[in-house]
Amino acid sequence: MTIVPAGVPAPAPDGRRRAAAVVALASLALALLVLATGAFERWEALVAALLTTALGIVSGWYALTRRGTTRVVALGLGAGALLLVVAIMVTSRSIGVLLAAGVLGAVSVVAAEVALGHGRPARSVRAAPAARRPVLIMNLRSGGGKADSFDLPGQCRARGIELLVLEPGTDLTALAEQAVADGADLLGMAGGDGSQALVAAVAARHGIPFVVVPAGTRNHFALDLGLDRSDVVAALDAYTDGVDVRVDLGEVNGRPFVNNASMGVYAEIVQSEQYRDAKVATAASILPDLLGPDARPLPLRLSTPEGDEVTGAQLLLVSNNPYLLRTLRGAGTRPRLDSGLLGVLVVSVRGRADAENLAALDRAGHVERFTGWREWTTPRLVVRCEVPVPIGLDGEASILPAPLEFVVRPGALTVRVPRPVAERPRSQAVRITAPSTLIQLWDVACGRPPVPAG
Repeated sequence: MTIVPAGVPAPAPDGRRRAAAVVALASLALALLVLATGAFERWEALVAALLTTALGIVSGWYALTRRGTTRVVALGLGAGALLLVVAIMVTSRSIGVLLAAGVLGAVSVVAAEVALGHGRPARSVRAAPAARRPVLIMNLRSGGGKADSFDLPGQCRARGIELLVLEPGTDLTALAEQAVADGADLLGMAGGDGSQALVAAVAARHGIPFVVVPAGTRNHFALDLGLDRSDVVAALDAYTDGVDVRVDLGEVNGRPFVNNASMGVYAEIVQSEQYRDAKVATAASILPDLLGPDARPLPLRLSTPEGDEVTGAQLLLVSNNPYLLRTLRGAGTRPRLDSGLLGVLVVSVRGRADAENLAALDRAGHVERFTGWREWTTPRLVVRCEVPVPIGLDGEASILPAPLEFVVRPGALTVRVPRPVAERPRSQAVRITAPSTLIQLWDVACGRPPVPAG
């Protein structure tokens, strides 16, 4: 995305962008018209589909938060509801309407990206100086053995990278500190996010660049840096042709995290001894205790920037820069890693009606509209509690004494990424129905520079 320096007027959009804005708005209007016409002509099918979908959502929530016979019955009802929705769409010939609206919607999104300047070439970057002693620490067990499957040891030898293997029982922080003491001036970690945070903290403390090699299970930090998590070997190019970028580092009671610290639902799941080997099964066995009718809220207390005290939440997430979250089923992404702010998310579920509403909004991809959903940003957050707090730090289970003091260290970490990653334009996906996006498209269509969304 093009960045306009402060004090310099933004240029007026050219004819290509104006035309794209018109196409985006017109395609969106046609998509809505097609849906409205189809709903009017087949109103009985629409009502039946909505009712059946509602049954599926409620059944899904019961399957998630109950055990035994109730869960089995709920799973059966949910599967039946899904099949019934498909049958209603086919018999009422609504599939064609949905396909037409979907194509028009896709055209609108693509045109909006062109109109708003998304996908433009990024500014040129300057290569980082070559390291005298590049080092990579590798966890061979992480990600189900990704390091061996991608032959990272051989790849490191070919690039002249010194390799340190993390043995079971070895203190990772001490190993990284020793590498720096032995002269490492470029330090990397091949492993999961929890390991990345520990080594990143050492690199930040000594002021040397850090390389992220996504050899873990999820590697959300790599994702938000723009790395291709499926191409582990490509991340090693940062050692030979890299570019340095400055990002923030989160801390809680002195413990570093690159992604987030979670308390509540997810923290309780990662505390389980079975989590590493069976994440889905572990979540299914624990969630009824965390979100079901007998679930108890967290005994945590914290304050919003306005001074309101928040208590009784089921989930608290504090992130190193705010996430864009539209569903609880995915981790979301962070458009920036250098805002100098923590993202705070609190979710409070008060009874069965709230739970069903949350499930429906989650399915629709608009969980942020849930009444018990609160988000804000802050450079510092204090969480109070009368007992030690189970917490998930970048997916690693821990228990910390209260109070918990969260801070963000702006620009504390220099990450060296491969040149193509630094040169690639970074922009979030267009939300075509968002009011701010529609206003920007209208401005561009009228020949005015779009005002950035606040």
